[in-house]
Amino acid sequence: MAGTRTTKKILLPAVISGLLFVTIAARAHHSPIIFDMNTVIVIEGEISRFDWMNPHTYVFVEMTNEAGETEEWQFESDATPILSRNGWSASSIVPGEHVSVRANPDRNAGRAHALLISLEKDDGSILTPTAGDPNAPVGAPRKATLAGIWEQGFQNFLEFRSHGLEVQTTPAGTAARERYDIRSENPVAKCTPYPSPTIIAVPQHLNEITIETSRVMIHSEFFDVHRTIWMDGRGHPEGGERTNQGHSIGRWENGVLVVDTRQFAEHRSTLPGTGLPSGAQKHVVERYSLTDDGTRIAIEIVLEDPEFLAEPFTHTLEWRSSGYTELSAFACDEDQATRFMFEPSRP
Repeated sequence: MAGTRTTKKILLPAVISGLLFVTIAARAHHSPIIFDMNTVIVIEGEISRFDWMNPHTYVFVEMTNEAGETEEWQFESDATPILSRNGWSASSIVPGEHVSVRANPDRNAGRAHALLISLEKDDGSILTPTAGDPNAPVGAPRKATLAGIWEQGFQNFLEFRSHGLEVQTTPAGTAARERYDIRSENPVAKCTPYPSPTIIAVPQHLNEITIETSRVMIHSEFFDVHRTIWMDGRGHPEGGERTNQGHSIGRWENGVLVVDTRQFAEHRSTLPGTGLPSGAQKHVVERYSLTDDGTRIAIEIVLEDPEFLAEPFTHTLEWRSSGYTELSAFACDEDQATRFMFEPSRP
């Protein structure tokens, strides 16, 4: 069918066994505010462009709509490190190929925009963001210390996000949430990383811990964030510069790494999907404990921000040991990021 443009746009309930859970879990960091996660559409047409960039990749498909006019659909998908580990590459699809795409549509019905679930090519091959890397390491390697590469599963993030959405806020926090416009204020759409604690809760991206005498380094693959935790007994500098990840100091308590972070710069979504800013008094304490079998890290979080939170936010995450030996490059593209979640609406 190459060389022709066809369309088959079908609305399907996403309550087909397992589909809704898989879709939401696999796209937990894509806001359901934007996409209708309960509906699946099917679009057939030709690839017009494939943007293999971060923070999100985009697949563009030209189809013929019901009026007989050519229409270009934009399908949003995950970052390149995630897709690479699930069998994708920059050459996985090329312009001119005929494809059938299943996706969750934008809630704004006037936009030809959707969240990609799967893409089927004419040869019968299917690409999905969560297909699974056939070369992925098997099992979770046992580790003797916190040092190494770790990753977090979907369910952990879903619980973290759900808990964050229920946090009790001050009047200032409530007002900030009500004013938040994810289409124009989402920091990710400006290549601005999430600060702690959200940066440690992002699923699918790898995290690496390096332990040195005077410091511990935590490197998140997501936005290539490097955090330095000073272990040499220093305190937080008086009147220090406020930065995206703040200033972190740490100590060891019976093998547990305790990280104390203050001096966060302003940020519009300190907890995912909430629109809660990071206040000047924001304070985060993280406790990293290696499990007895050496395959997981339990991370206890306490977030205080008296300007916006009526009470501390507490949560426990879990990273699992990864067999991958290195993190992938991220390199957020500012033009690509600008497209994320706030393309102008179509008439």
